[in-house]
This record gives sequence, structure tokens and C-alpha cells, in this order.
Amino acid sequence: MTLENNRLTTRTRKPLSDGELEELKLLGLLDEDGQLLAIPEGGSPGRSAHSVSRRQISNEGVLNEAFDYDKPSSFSRGLRINLRSGTTFLYISGTASIGDDGETLYKGDFRAQCWRTFRNITELLRAEGANWQDIVRTTCYLRDIERDYDDFNEVRTQFFHSQGLSPLPASTGIQARLCREDLLVEIEAIAIVESGKPA
Repeated sequence: MTLENNRLTTRTRKPLSDGELEELKLLGLLDEDGQLLAIPEGGSPGRSAHSVSRRQISNEGVLNEAFDYDKPSSFSRGLRINLRSGTTFLYISGTASIGDDGETLYKGDFRAQCWRTFRNITELLRAEGANWQDIVRTTCYLRDIERDYDDFNEVRTQFFHSQGLSPLPASTGIQARLCREDLLVEIEAIAIVESGKPA
């Protein structure tokens, strides 16, 4: 869906099913004519003044935003969450071997895709004044875990060693069908940034 003239419209031009119409109505996203409405500026009604502050993480020097793809995706590269206590969490979305024009880099080269994925995450962290020392958890998705896990573990171990990580982040490895056939690895990460570290 896209925003046009303060209304959400579907890009695909597929008609909405009865179930979609019912759910959109219950969500308050349809006007009296059955047209999709945009959420008012400032977010959804009833948002608490005590909510955490959050903003998008990006670094267009190494990879573009997902909504800039030929087939746009509805997610941020990451979010910075600032708690009132001063603690900051960085949530990095699943990141892969994507270039600054949204293209897949190193098709068919698993190890090169791993290194580029680590570089993209490094640059997203750097954009927030953070680094791999701040990472507490990764979730690693491999298209073919049986074929590629040994290579993945070797690259990850080399990379984490180069960053001087001790203890190592918690991590999970999962075999998954990724969003593009030519992507072989994708990693998401969570970082906790010490209070007072610059944004």
C-alpha cells in the first residue's frame, strides 16, 4: 500500500477481499465510502505520552531503504529505541548482501555475501555511533544450512575475532527461504548502547 492524497492505496490493484474489508473496517482504516485512509500524522490515536522514542536507522552509503526497491517492502533497516532511563536499543532488520541501489551483490558467492552482510550491519551500527561490541544477539538465516553452515561459521568466527568480541553475542542459526532467490544469507541483530553514547 502507498500513501496518495492522504489515502492508502494498494500497489497491486488487486480488489480487497470481503475478509480484508471487514478487518480494515474494524481497524478504523476505511472511510464511509469504503476507501482506505492514512493513519493521522503523529501516529495512531491513543498513543501514550510515555511511549519510548524511536527513529529509523539507515546508512544509504552502503544499502538503500527497503521501500526504494522495485517491489517495495514495508520495513525499516533498523530502529533506534531510546528509553527514558537512557538505555538505547538498536534493532537491525534482516540484512543481506544488498548494495546501495538495492541490488543483490555476489550472486552465488556465499562467503562474499556473508562479508558484505557483516559490512552492511557494521555501517548501520556506525550510523548510530555503535559497533559490534554493542551487539547482544544475532539471528542468522541461511538458505541452505546443511551446505553453507561450515563456511558461515568460519566467516562469522573470523569476523567476530576481528572485532574482539568477548563474550560472543547470543545467536540462532535458521534455515529459511529468503526474500530473493539469489540471497544466501541474512542476519538480524540487536544492540544495547550504553547511556550517553552519541546518536
